[in-house]
Amino acid sequence: MKDIKTGAKGSATVKAEKGRLASDMGSGCLNVFATPAMIALMENAACNALADFLEGDETTVGTALDVQHLSATPEGMDVTAESVLTDVNGREFTFDVTASDETGLIGKGTHKRFLVYSGKFLEKTQSKLK
Repeated sequence: MKDIKTGAKGSATVKAEKGRLASDMGSGCLNVFATPAMIALMENAACNALADFLEGDETTVGTALDVQHLSATPEGMDVTAESVLTDVNGREFTFDVTASDETGLIGKGTHKRFLVYSGKFLEKTQSKLK
């Protein structure tokens, strides 16, 4: 991995649409942007903050989330997540994450990711099938 310092930023945007709604994801019955979709978007923003620093078969996996979903987003609106790297501890990365729709903040929290090597990680994971 290339040298990375705190302050690295990433973002990701999606539309609150079919497949990302609580009624579709099983996290409720309403046609509003789902909490699991918000969490996935926050993780994607954190991945994007690290993307330019990864080398070879390095990747990161999510290991912890502590988030609040503060406001509902209706179907059709854009939602953007942003991440800021706040701590680097060896291969562990901690982010402040937020999500906003077109009217303002809808979620916030912290997220941790851990650097792994794709080949080794998948080999260990697949060994569970034996």
